[in-house]
Amino acid sequence: MRTSDKLRYKMQTATITEKLIAINVLVFVLFFLIRTIAFLFQTSGDFLMQWFVFPDDPMEFLLKPWSIITYSFLHAGIWHILSNMLILYFSGIYFLNYFSPKRLLNYYFLGVIIGALVYMASYNLFPVFQANGKSYLIGASAGVMAVLIGIATYIPNMRVRLMFLGSIKFWWIAAFLVIVDIVQIPMGNAGGHFAHLGGAALGYIYTTQLQKGNDIGKWFENLMDGIATLFKPKSERRANMKTVYRNKTQRAKTTTSRTSSASSRLNKDEKQKKVDAILDKISKSGYDSLTKAEKDFLFQAGKED
Repeated sequence: MRTSDKLRYKMQTATITEKLIAINVLVFVLFFLIRTIAFLFQTSGDFLMQWFVFPDDPMEFLLKPWSIITYSFLHAGIWHILSNMLILYFSGIYFLNYFSPKRLLNYYFLGVIIGALVYMASYNLFPVFQANGKSYLIGASAGVMAVLIGIATYIPNMRVRLMFLGSIKFWWIAAFLVIVDIVQIPMGNAGGHFAHLGGAALGYIYTTQLQKGNDIGKWFENLMDGIATLFKPKSERRANMKTVYRNKTQRAKTTTSRTSSASSRLNKDEKQKKVDAILDKISKSGYDSLTKAEKDFLFQAGKED
């Protein structure tokens, strides 16, 4: 198998977390090369980045609205991207055991958006920032925090093993990172820490609303699906529209009440009891103690939430 075929296969089989990490790393390498070339020719390498960073000035943001997303793929250095990608990989493993890849993207990008808005609001509301002049936000931290806090809120008592620390509860990790951001606000990069906290708040609120039956990110998922449809071939778009129409027609014909047989599907109460029993098992013995059937059941239950 050729190297190009291996890479293609890797991308096709990669999880959504791994794909996000790959995109972040590729963008980081690309801008590093641009800066290196600019250095060799004694020119500024930041002229291109200025179009993708997120500004603190609302008027400047109106001139480049895409920056509310693109800033998250830019990083200031090796440690910046390494720490973000390690946390994303760690939290993504657990997240995808309970929720779908699309929902992870909802958390990630809504965290990025809310983090940017909190950053902008803080720079325009608090007098301490007025003397700083122009400021720009970069980094995936807000999206990463949304995913981490989101899954930590869903499985707070799950014990995970960390090097040198042993087995600790998930919510301890989340609480530690939030406290670190709060404590560091007066020490420097205050706007960045506000953005992290904005992403963390989004993750917490999203999960608590899901537990009440409200998917506050569904609109974003529908928006992304609509945009993705625009880039599909016309023939595929027509086929999708026919499928949607046929499904709606079939649902209309079958109407009102379809009672599921007890042998084919658990009712809502029995399903919740089984989920609670599995979560109790996780809190006592850890995720690794689950059977494959129990892991599959949790994953499917997460997708149907």
